[in-house]
Amino acid sequence: MKIFIFILMFFIIGALLIISNNNLAMCQQSNVAKFSELYVEWFDGLYANSQILIKEIVKLNWFPE
Repeated sequence: MKIFIFILMFFIIGALLIISNNNLAMCQQSNVAKFSELYVEWFDGLYANSQILIKEIVKLNWFPE
């Protein structure tokens, strides 16, 4: 349950940072559309960077010499 709350808070804080950094007033429909676009781009970047990180971790030599 704690992991779920941590992940949820991570995504909420990400959304709030996108809103504040781009000065978006969420009461306007155009800003909601812009926020959706920026949030999907942020999530895609997060996913792509996670893939790169996992690939590098897997390539490491984990056996003692």
